[in-house]
Formats: sequence, structure tokens, C-alpha cells
Amino acid sequence: MSLAPDPENPPGTSRSTSATIQPNILRCLVTVADERGIDLRPLLKQVGLDETVMRSAALRVSYRQGSAVIRRALELTRDERLGLKVGAAQHLTAWGLLGFALMADDTLRHAIETGVKYQNLSGAMVVWSAATSEQDDAFVLRADLPDPAMDPAVASFLSEEAFASVVALSRLAVDPAFAPRAVEFSFPPPRQLDLYGVLFRCPVRFGAPTNRMLIDATWARTRMPGRDPVAYASALEMLDAQMASRRDQQDLLEVLEISVAQSLPVIPSFAEQARRHATSERTLRRRLADCGTTYEALVEGVRRERVEQLLLRRELTLRDIARRAGFSDERALRRAVRRWHGTSPVHLRERMRTDRS
Repeated sequence: MSLAPDPENPPGTSRSTSATIQPNILRCLVTVADERGIDLRPLLKQVGLDETVMRSAALRVSYRQGSAVIRRALELTRDERLGLKVGAAQHLTAWGLLGFALMADDTLRHAIETGVKYQNLSGAMVVWSAATSEQDDAFVLRADLPDPAMDPAVASFLSEEAFASVVALSRLAVDPAFAPRAVEFSFPPPRQLDLYGVLFRCPVRFGAPTNRMLIDATWARTRMPGRDPVAYASALEMLDAQMASRRDQQDLLEVLEISVAQSLPVIPSFAEQARRHATSERTLRRRLADCGTTYEALVEGVRRERVEQLLLRRELTLRDIARRAGFSDERALRRAVRRWHGTSPVHLRERMRTDRS
């Protein structure tokens, strides 16, 4: 059985400037950094997240804000396995009502499926999906990145944090002895491997086609110690109400941004996007107008972010960047960067590198 995304409630996170993500990861990141004597609060303030704002239960951050904080935290700590440590330090209470629902659920598998269904309320910065393996009876949890051109260091952090948090929360909510059958990461093998074995207690593979965790059927069927059907049903009613309130303009922009980002260098036509949403072009255009934007402006924003990400990669030429961002040639790329930043791609690349040093 595969748990497919709900077309009216697309999983994942905002890729760009839409503030839709609960900052659970950032809050835990601050705590882990504090324990190492590194204060991330000035960094948070730089992206508009001062300490007072971070304490707000209503706070939502954008994908760009979250990625910027994570990237800089990796640079400051010089800890390549920071994602594992942040994931391992989390607790279900950080997920609020969703965490309570998971503890009151029936089995571990069903709790994971509930988490996947309501992932937009958990602060997830990956796109979760779950299914039963066709080869055996293992339950497979998959974590895809919302943008394939993400900074490799941030991508590794988010992948590690995702699976480390699942393992940590399963041990807290189900059994301290919980261990997956295997964990697979799409990034290359790191220099230090010890922490993976200590944390996951199972084989860990790298360079895999996708990020995924395999859970034995016995563990998947394990009953949740705090299961309570009445409390679970009550929590789901409130979660559904929260989800309904999120099916608004931000959700539309978010799913369109992710769709464009995952399709680059090919840009889906507006007609294709309308078909994907099972709506008419006229209706989709009106909904975007209600959001104060157009499809053309949205595509422009995604391509701009893609170019900024690619310029930070030293090994890529301007021709490479133009091709990967969907431009016809370098001249089109130069015109776009001049329009966005008032300078050339070469000067922008130098400035961005200087800002990061």
C-alpha cells in the first residue's frame, strides 16, 4: 500500500520566500549549537528571526530563510554530521498537536503514515512518502528533497536530520530498542562514519538512488504504548481543521514553485499546470491573481533562486548555469541577472562568495 500525496494538500515545504514552514528544525538547531558554545541568534536576526519572533507559536519561516540558517550553521560549527545531531535531539512535543496524535495512534506504521499525511504541520523541510516494499514486507519511508539543485551540504543536513529524527522519536514513543533494517542516503560516503552506526544501529548505505529508510514489518506492526482511539480521533479533527486553514494562497504558490523547480531546465507550461490541478487556465490564473502574482513571475522567482544556488558552485561555468536554469544561452542568463541584481553573473558570483567568507 502506498501513501500517495493528497492533490489538494501537496506535501513538502515552501522553496522560496513563502513563509509556510514551522521552524522546529531551526529551534532545535539553535539548542544544539548552544551546547557547542555557538550562538546562532545573530544569524537568525539577520534573516528576520529575532529571539522574540522565534518563541512565537504562530511563526512560519520560508524555505530560503531555513536553508540560509542551516548553511551558515554548518560553516560556523564545521560539523559535517550536524544534521544527525539535530535530528537525534528532537522530541515529539516539538510537533505540538501532531506529536500528540502520533503518540495516541495505533501502530508505528500508522503513526508514520499519519505523520506523512500531516507533514505540512510538522516543520518538515523534505517531502515524505511511505509505502510497502514490493520485494519484501519491509515498510519504506522515503525523504525527497524539494529542490534537486539544493546546496549539497544543506541537502545532506536535511536528509540526515529527517531520518535521525524518525529514529529518535520512534525510540521515545515506541521502544528504546527500535532500529531500522537499513538506511540509505543519496549523497556520497562521508569521511566519518562512526556516528551513523551509533545512531541507526543498522547498515547505512550511501550513493543510493534516493533517501529512504527500511523498517521491518515486526517493528511497523508494533502497537504504540500510548494508543488511545478517542484521543487520536479528537486530535485528527483538530489537525484537519489546521490543514483546511492552510489550503489557501500559500499552498498554491508552494506546489507550483516545487513543480517548476523539480522540472527545470524544462519549464511546465501554464496549461500543463492547470491540468495537474484539475482546473481551467482561467481559474488558475484568477487564483494566482488573488495571490498578487502571475505564473510568469513565479517561474522567474524559481529560476532566480536556482541561478543564485548554482553560482555558489565553483565547478559550474556560466554555460552550465544557463542550461540548468532553463535559459537559452549565456546572454539570456546575463540579461536576467542584470535585471534581478543590477550586475553581471561574474560580479554577483564574486559578491556572493565574499558574503559567505
